[in-house]
Amino acid sequence: MITVALDAMGGDHGISVTVPAALWTLEREPALRLILVGQQDSLEAELKRHRAQPNARLTIQHASEVVGMDEPPAQALRGKKDSSMRVAINLVKQGKAQAAVSAGNTGALMATSRFVLKTLPGIDRPAIVTTLPTITGHVHVLDLGANVDCTPEQLLQFAVMGSILVGAVEGKSQPRVGLLNIGEEDIKGNEIVKQTHELLRNAHLNYVGYVEGDEIYTGDLDVIVCDGFVGNVALKTSEGLARMITHFMRQEFKRNLLTRLAALVAMPVLNAFRKRVDPRRYNGATLVGLNGTVIKSHGGADRIAFANAIRVALAEARNNVPERIGRELAAVTVEGATA
Repeated sequence: MITVALDAMGGDHGISVTVPAALWTLEREPALRLILVGQQDSLEAELKRHRAQPNARLTIQHASEVVGMDEPPAQALRGKKDSSMRVAINLVKQGKAQAAVSAGNTGALMATSRFVLKTLPGIDRPAIVTTLPTITGHVHVLDLGANVDCTPEQLLQFAVMGSILVGAVEGKSQPRVGLLNIGEEDIKGNEIVKQTHELLRNAHLNYVGYVEGDEIYTGDLDVIVCDGFVGNVALKTSEGLARMITHFMRQEFKRNLLTRLAALVAMPVLNAFRKRVDPRRYNGATLVGLNGTVIKSHGGADRIAFANAIRVALAEARNNVPERIGRELAAVTVEGATA
């Protein structure tokens, strides 16, 4: 039985999403136990609205405060020690939960997680990693916004952590790792990228070299490494492009009677396409590099998306990802340095 603590108050929608997502996931994951962290009266009322109540697999941990989505991380860390976010992470620290999930303020979640759980030995900074869909499956990309400026050594650490994460969760012995750059030639890129390239070439990783932005979705890689500035821009650009394509397709199918009839014929294909690229299926980003498992859900996640974040937490807790990273990190050496 795996126990996951949920910051039930976090995100744009709070308990109206987190509680039904918890109930939906519990029905489908018999080896899961959840702790709803938040204001007890509100949580009990929401459970009652769904004709549910606390039980052996679903308990409530009261927390009197809530971190706002636009609240400065330092203020949340210092001023709200009884927030639902902080209490959920404390449960991981105390060993009462194997993972925590929050849709709350990203900066506050990273700051609080790092303060409470600390980073693993050999890791300078945690990174945010998530999966993106590709032609043949999916790829893990990191960092996605936690670290705007990175040293080559830190990017090497991201590559190591990403490789170990994929190996642990997906059972791949030699995950393919690429470094995001503006070209595939050795002369391309800034000095940080070039120095990282040399470190990765000498690391005990299955490093395939530079990759360009259009290769993110080809399915040729398992892990793509970049700094948080580049990663976040790439992620948000991809999300915007997906929305634009969906918008244009709807416009074209509604153009006239003939296109409306064509839409009816194409509906099974369109539904299958929508399901394959549905961002809700890929919700749940790992704060990798911490001495514990913390999963960041999109702030605007709905029930299905938040439930997927819970499943990501379950998979990583089940596979002891932080422990494996800590154990295997020391084995990855670089000529003249240790990752």
